[in-house]
Amino acid sequence: MGLALSPRAARAQADSGATPAAAPATWRQGPKELRGLFPIAQTPFTEDDKLDLDSLAAQVAFCNRGGVHGLIWPQIASGWTTLTEAERMAGAEALVAAGKGGNAAMVIGVQGADMGAVTRYARQAAKLGADAIVSLPPANVTDEKVLLDYYQQVGKVTDLPLFVQSTGKMSVDLVVEMFNTIPTMRHVKDEAGEPLERVAELRKRTNDQLLVFSGKGVRTLIAEMELGFWGHCPYTALADVYAASYNLWHGGRREEAFDMFGRVLAFDSLGAASGNEVLVARGVFKPTNTFRPLPPSPGASAAPRISRHLDRRQIGDAIDLYIKPHVTA
Repeated sequence: MGLALSPRAARAQADSGATPAAAPATWRQGPKELRGLFPIAQTPFTEDDKLDLDSLAAQVAFCNRGGVHGLIWPQIASGWTTLTEAERMAGAEALVAAGKGGNAAMVIGVQGADMGAVTRYARQAAKLGADAIVSLPPANVTDEKVLLDYYQQVGKVTDLPLFVQSTGKMSVDLVVEMFNTIPTMRHVKDEAGEPLERVAELRKRTNDQLLVFSGKGVRTLIAEMELGFWGHCPYTALADVYAASYNLWHGGRREEAFDMFGRVLAFDSLGAASGNEVLVARGVFKPTNTFRPLPPSPGASAAPRISRHLDRRQIGDAIDLYIKPHVTA
């Protein structure tokens, strides 16, 4: 295995071999580029089921240490439907505040029970100084005219860049129509259908100006980079390893990037109980943190079936042996 670039050094040359086209210049872009590894933040709670803002924000410091390009919260992997509005408001404030002065961009999820709630979340994100917003579609809505209208409304609430998260059977036609009619919508986190089969058409039909992010656990990072995805949204626990692979790839060191991503897949094969447990073992979450059960996510990639589960000590030993020598977080 080749010697890995440090994430900090590799970021300096990340643009040199990039497959995607340059970002469009016709929409608002803050000082942080919305490109690269943007994991979905997990949501930790105290032993009495209170949102632990310190542990939530600790993921921002973890991302900045590890050269991770951004962080998104709260989305499906964050358990957003289990959160109250007050929890979401407090969490967004804590994350954006923690992101001030760091390199990682903060993207706040604004989907809600109704447009009134969506508006409150989006306006708060803009007021706090978030770098972008993202929205899932309304629950149980499949009519594409209704979905288009929804996202057109979201795009008018603020001038922050808007990520659309596609799900279910949202068509390429719909996503392209959003791009054509919503000036702030220049990113899609594509999780509808088979994203690896859709990305070429999305890029072609928008003249490479729609910036496509991946999801579904990012189990196909190398293929995604080959196909020109602009960004990738895995879980947080090994986001620094993903970022190191991304930086190596876009720095022209593709064989080393391949090897680095292999560490993610190999680590998963060991049987770590969950990403939350890995974050505890890595010192990001507290040993006393608890986690609410995540609701089922239709279409999500199934976790590999492994007959054993490592305890926290074993996870820590595996991190020390297989991960720490190759990353800086």
